[in-house]
This record gives sequence, C-alpha cells and structure tokens, in this order.
Amino acid sequence: MKKKLLSLLLALTLAASFTACGRGASDAGNKGCDINIASLKGPTSIGLVKLFDDSDNGQTVNKYNYSIHGTADEISTGLIKGDFDAAAVPCNLASVLYNKSKGEIVIAGINTLGVLYILEKGEEIKSVADLKGKTIYATGQGTTPEYTLRYLLSSNGLDPDKDVTIEFRSEASEVVSAVSQMESAVMMLPQPYVTIALNSDENIRVALDVTGEWEKNDKNSTVVTGVIVARKAFIDEHPKEFDAFLSEYRSSAAYANDNVSDTAVLLEKFDIFKAAIAQKAIPQCNVTFITGSEMQTKVLSYLSVLFDANPASVGGKLPDENIFYGVRAE
Repeated sequence: MKKKLLSLLLALTLAASFTACGRGASDAGNKGCDINIASLKGPTSIGLVKLFDDSDNGQTVNKYNYSIHGTADEISTGLIKGDFDAAAVPCNLASVLYNKSKGEIVIAGINTLGVLYILEKGEEIKSVADLKGKTIYATGQGTTPEYTLRYLLSSNGLDPDKDVTIEFRSEASEVVSAVSQMESAVMMLPQPYVTIALNSDENIRVALDVTGEWEKNDKNSTVVTGVIVARKAFIDEHPKEFDAFLSEYRSSAAYANDNVSDTAVLLEKFDIFKAAIAQKAIPQCNVTFITGSEMQTKVLSYLSVLFDANPASVGGKLPDENIFYGVRAE
C-alpha cells in the first residue's frame, strides 16, 4: 500500500512539474514555461494564431495563455501591472510603455508592417501628387493613421492643411458607409476594412499602397504597425523560454503567409476576422517577424516621424537603444 501511495505521489509531482514548466513538445532541451500573451483584435494578431492553436494542442515548447482584446488600453494596463508577460501592440504604444515603465517594457520584434491603403471610387489617383485638391475620408484623427497620412503628403510636396481636405470618421465602417453614397471619393483605410470596402462596392479600387509610397521616399524607413513587447523582468527570469517563444512566433508568422486559407480559418476560430474576409486581406497585411538591427532601424525611423508630428504619440521622447531586446546579442 505504501509503495502504491509513493508511486502515485511521484506521478502527481512529475505531472505538476511538467504542467508548470510547459510541454517540451518542440524542444526536449527546453522544458518551457507559462507565458501570458495579449494581442489586439486586428491585423497584429494574424501572426500569432497558429502559435495559439499549437499551444492549445500541446505542440509548443511553452504554454501560451492568450487573451485577445478590443482596445490597446486594456493591454497597456495588464503589462504595467504584470498580468501579461508579452503583448502585440501598436509600435508607438511600445515607445509610450517603455517611457512610462522606465525601461521595463521592451520591444522584441516587429510583427506587422503597413496595413494602410488609399482607395478610390473612380480612376483618377495614380500617385500621391494626384491627391491634391481631393477630400480624403479616413479614421484615426490624432493618432498614427493621421500622422502617417500627413507625412506621406508632406514628403510628396503637398501641404496636408491646404492641398487636401481630410475628413475623419470615428470608425472605418463609417468611412465605407459615407463613400457608398458618393459617385466619386477617396479614402484611407487599414486592412481588413480595405477588403470589406472592395467587397461592398465594385466601383472602389485600391489606388495606392501607403507603405509602398512611404518606402519610395526613404528606402531605409517604413510604416511599422505592430510590434511584440515583453516585460524585461520576465525575460531576465526566463531567457531560454522567451527565446523559444520568439522562435515559435517566427514560425507562426511564416505559417500565416504561407498558409493563408488555414490561417483565415484560425482567425475566425479566435473571433478576430471572418475567414472569407481574412483570406483576401492577409496577403495585404504585411505580416512579418523582424528582429535585431533591422528592427531597430525601422522602428526608430518610424518613431522619429511620429515624434516630429506629435511627441506625445511616442511618450514624450524618443526611446534609446535599450528599448530593443536582442540587438546587441546579434
């Protein structure tokens, strides 16, 4: 009887240890750990859904406890409080959090480049210069979409306050609804609302890729929509497990680009986008996974543009190089 009890106790102890440390399915040399991850209900979650699904099926090194949120404020609060170990957030918010936490929240990678596009109901817009004299319907007043649009116009010789009229709406769906009543119109929307607009009216077309137009002016710079951040204390406590997370995240992002149909199904499963919309939108969402010096160059150049537009958008000051995880190590 004692031997049976001892065996049962040993089995339970091993099982508890196995659960606490993670599954070890992908890497026998790394037991893994629980990592609490938050992401937004939008394009920046696309590269994560395969990771979440694999974790649910016990196929990852670490156990990923994920939550998908409607607003960035919920994620910010959770990171500061320590409820989340890592999160996919807008690039400028990462800078705000770094400054607010006095360096305790750092950027580990870029997960999404530009998702903004200029759409036209008509056939007039062939270049940024063609926007002169037009009314542009958009969302994001006082946030990064507005700053991005203003930079795009200014870098192409247009005065955003004189050469165009920018009409803001609170939601992308309002932009699509307003334009549907017009014979001709110009709007700037993010994916997947670009796809929704194209599906709603056959007379709407993509006129300009905002990211592509940005890069024409500066090949070393680009639009950085989303990044993955993490609490420095968590990284310091679990360096191997965190690096395993980054490796698995990289594979998940690659899967999203290589397996669009399957990823679209997962996005609907996790209640992020409907699969039919996601399948058309994913190829235009610039899902990526960039780390190291390339990450540093792209993020700092993008944040510099936002800082010039409004210092508060990046937390009042540009971050130093310590905001980047893993750069010196590479």
